[in-house]
Amino acid sequence: MQFDNATDKTLSYKLKTFLLTNRNGLNIEILNYGGIISKILIPDRDGNFKDIVLGFNSPEAYFGEHPYFGALIGRFANRIADGKFVLDNQTYTLVKNNGSNHLHGGTIGFDKVFWDAESFENENESGVVLKYVANDMEEGYPGNLTVCVTYSLTQDNTLKVAYHATTDKKTPINLTQHSYFNLSGDFSSKILDHELTLNADEFLELNENQIPTGKYLEVANSPFDFRTPKPIGKDIDKNNTQLAIGKGYDHCWVLKKDNKLAKIAEVYHPKSGRVLEVLTSEPGVQLYTANFLDNTISAKTGGTYGARSGFCLETQHYPDSPNQTHFPTTLLGPGHTFTSETWFRFSTKNN
Repeated sequence: MQFDNATDKTLSYKLKTFLLTNRNGLNIEILNYGGIISKILIPDRDGNFKDIVLGFNSPEAYFGEHPYFGALIGRFANRIADGKFVLDNQTYTLVKNNGSNHLHGGTIGFDKVFWDAESFENENESGVVLKYVANDMEEGYPGNLTVCVTYSLTQDNTLKVAYHATTDKKTPINLTQHSYFNLSGDFSSKILDHELTLNADEFLELNENQIPTGKYLEVANSPFDFRTPKPIGKDIDKNNTQLAIGKGYDHCWVLKKDNKLAKIAEVYHPKSGRVLEVLTSEPGVQLYTANFLDNTISAKTGGTYGARSGFCLETQHYPDSPNQTHFPTTLLGPGHTFTSETWFRFSTKNN
């Protein structure tokens, strides 16, 4: 199902909204602007449907400044130190849009462009295929990069996100999906009561600029241990140097290195019974607990979005990988294809 919006003459004539549905009544709204997921409507254990992603009620509102609500991120997700990297003895300079860092692809990253979009539907799923070509030196990156992202909603309540990219010059690439979840559907409440399981033994140590030092830290005996279910808020305010740097969780957990799709996380909201499972082929996931939301953005359900009113599980390669050669490579060259897949599976369970 597709419909056009045309209230803002400068941009809205380009804006398209796609609604993915399944036989269980799930509704997921996708914009061709930024590949943004603007709504995920799912039931609680009693069958009551609520939207569980932060954002705006009006699609046009995403044209304004916001903290990447629901967006596709590229050409490089997360931070690159000092806004530069060296590739084949050439230094590439990027915009510094996060203090001294380059963040989420720059001033006009993939979250702020219109994607070509085409919907599809069959008996197993409904979806939309998004395509974008990032030009050579766009935001400072080399190579004409052709990106295809497919969103598909299955009949078993799984939102699949499949990434595919090719380039005509060697270039770094790191793509992710930046939805903020609050499984309660009440955006005036914090996500500290959500119980998180994260299948990772290590996470990346950060310096004071939120750039990886290159050191892998064990989660054992630390606030970063989610190997067994634990409320997100249990240890978030502990006296810990890494937590102080991120003002909470804003770190990359080290998952695996075999590039096979596997379950890496589960989040359960005890009050509603809603469950989110995350599967990915990526080697890392950034858990961000919306520490920097400051009540300046109006919420869908009234009020404003405050700190820790949502959480992100951004499946990706590691931050600053172009500058840290011992990290899994993010380089893509001509004749090769970048592929990645992440699934978000929704369900409910009783207490």
